Amino acid sequence: MSSSPSNKHTAHPLLGVVMVLTAAIVWGLNGTVSTLLIRGGFDTLQLVTFRATAAFLGLLVFLLIIRGPRTLAASPRELPGLIAFGLLGVFAVPLLYFIGLSRMPVGIVLLFEYTAPVLVALWARFGQRQQVRRRLWAGLALAMVGVATVAQLWRGHLTLDGIAVAAALGSAVMLAVYYILGSYTVSGAAKGRARHPLSLTCWGFGVAATAGAIMRPWWHFPGHLLAGHSGGQPMWLLAVYLVVFGTIVPYGLTAAAMRHLPATSVGIVGMTEIVTASAFAWVLIGEALELPQIIGGLILVVGVALAESARVTRSDRGTEATPEAQIQAPRSVEPTVPAGR
Repeated sequence: MSSSPSNKHTAHPLLGVVMVLTAAIVWGLNGTVSTLLIRGGFDTLQLVTFRATAAFLGLLVFLLIIRGPRTLAASPRELPGLIAFGLLGVFAVPLLYFIGLSRMPVGIVLLFEYTAPVLVALWARFGQRQQVRRRLWAGLALAMVGVATVAQLWRGHLTLDGIAVAAALGSAVMLAVYYILGSYTVSGAAKGRARHPLSLTCWGFGVAATAGAIMRPWWHFPGHLLAGHSGGQPMWLLAVYLVVFGTIVPYGLTAAAMRHLPATSVGIVGMTEIVTASAFAWVLIGEALELPQIIGGLILVVGVALAESARVTRSDRGTEATPEAQIQAPRSVEPTVPAGR
């Protein structure tokens, strides 16, 4: 039975921008919240497992009520891709991100992680041999200058924690993989069946929760930590924020925004998270950046934005350019799901 095309809706770009900005604000505060949870005694693996499990259960209940169980159904041939998406994109990305947070300021970790769109654009050019605009190379050059400035390499040595930098850059690589696998899955380019972004996200968190439970069984979870405080805030309240406003709400807002904005626009507007996260970390936990690092961060943001907008989509070649068409068309590497942190 073919699907009906009658489910069209009117796109409201301004509403989409508001949704992405709101997601960036709550995600920005989540960096500080995660840092406080780590300082309060959680190790990174425990934090990833707790977050993934709670988010999976929340999304599972939501999807079963709103869309029913069929939206979560998966055939055997889809399972390898869903498992890879969960392990690499939903488990590895936040694990490496939290390792970075435990050793380096929030804003700098995010700056390194947000080089992921550059890697996606390079994959589009060399891995998929897609047409790209020449500004990709300008964006790549600016991004590299920005990274070098943030790390202050002119001092003759790396001024940042080497393990933290490696973790943050590893998170960027895994985030790029997340974008690519996610795009294949929600567009139907890989297996011929398009999966709803929230269904994919639920699967991803389920796989991540399972992986975390295998590596660190739940009976080892330090539940007593939730009764303590970190940074003057109750740990249980920080944990609730991590799950609800640091995970479920921004994922939902970003997925909904893609009904009103092209995915490239969502990615660029979402980069405001770097600003909000740095501001929250500065005000709440005193993680101030030096002036050269702020300048390097601005250069990096401009470079990533150029690279993010350098890909040529189907709409650029004359097809209908509505946001809905950009979501449904099988674009191989256009990011169509929110960031996996």
